[in-house]
Amino acid sequence: MSSSASSAVLPLDGVRVVEFCSTAAGPFSAMLLADMGAAVVKVEPPAGDGLRQWPPLTDGYSENFASLNRNKRSAALDLKNPQDLALAKRLILESDVLVENNRPGVMARLGLGYEALSAEKPGLIYCSISAYGQSGPRSSEGGYDLTIQAASGVMSVTGDPDGAPAKCGVPIADFSSGLYAAFAIASLLVQVRAGGKGAHIDIPMFGCTLGVAALQTSEFFGNGRSPGRLGSAHPRNAPYQAFQASDGYFAIAAGNHKLWLAVLDVVGLPELAQDARFLTTTDRAKHQGALKEILESAFTRQPVEHWIAAFNAAGVPHARINDYAAALADPQVEHMGWVRPVQLPGGHETRTFASPLRLNGQGFAIRRRPPALGEHTEEIRAELGRKGA
Repeated sequence: MSSSASSAVLPLDGVRVVEFCSTAAGPFSAMLLADMGAAVVKVEPPAGDGLRQWPPLTDGYSENFASLNRNKRSAALDLKNPQDLALAKRLILESDVLVENNRPGVMARLGLGYEALSAEKPGLIYCSISAYGQSGPRSSEGGYDLTIQAASGVMSVTGDPDGAPAKCGVPIADFSSGLYAAFAIASLLVQVRAGGKGAHIDIPMFGCTLGVAALQTSEFFGNGRSPGRLGSAHPRNAPYQAFQASDGYFAIAAGNHKLWLAVLDVVGLPELAQDARFLTTTDRAKHQGALKEILESAFTRQPVEHWIAAFNAAGVPHARINDYAAALADPQVEHMGWVRPVQLPGGHETRTFASPLRLNGQGFAIRRRPPALGEHTEEIRAELGRKGA
């Protein structure tokens, strides 16, 4: 690893965040804020965030939960209990930011909605993540990553052309929504720190997932046709997909004409540069099925390693088709220091993928291990008691 994690003052140092979230989108957004230095208290029901039960379990502790809840404290509160509800309200009013991912109306019914709390704390930044948004004909519906991928079109463009609809293997709806939430919160913090008021941020997972599909929606707006499934291929570039070698698969991305000519040089087929089917990027994309057959007739004569070395030397963007074991073993991962040891509450040490970002060449430290359920409830109760004294 070329540089250590930073111990300097972080951008969100001094910002207090309270999280009423479960599973992925909300916890991820709050963890991004925590990585940047915010002090995050995760409020959980007595049974805990349901993600705590997801395997793999190490000493009874979910590694999935650990991956989204570092740098946080946990308070277990029963919001049906008046005393715990009062404590939750005090905690919110002592915070700068609230993040919640309940169905619309749940927090308001508890007396913890934006309207009530902002009247007491005008600077409060209140971020609500939900399936379809806080208003509108579908606002009362729940949703998970799978159903949002289905509704937003992601599954219609994922998979092979002649195959069934498939979801993206990474929960893109959850995590893109979490990113939108963290970005919006950080933006509002600038406004509040400048003396402005807080706001209620509405993060609809449906809209966020459509938002990151800008190339697909603009294709529809441009020609009136919904994009379809192309496997690993690209609708406007070729060769730009996975190809089969003699012992496996690899990917190349010849995203411009110069790179296309470099590909032809590597495979020894310079005559294709004059083929009417492949003269321009548009032509190659239109006839990419035929192009794939021609190129794979060459690629299948040599193993993946041969083509990786050849395209690396030619300057053509390329990659092995890694599984996660291979991806995490990439020397760039080690250089950047992205995989870090982290201790679980029972004392077991595991590993996690830390923040991939750097500031001035340094990464972000894991300041707190992921918490046990309710580990900090009494500590937070005591802190609020001292402030109220």
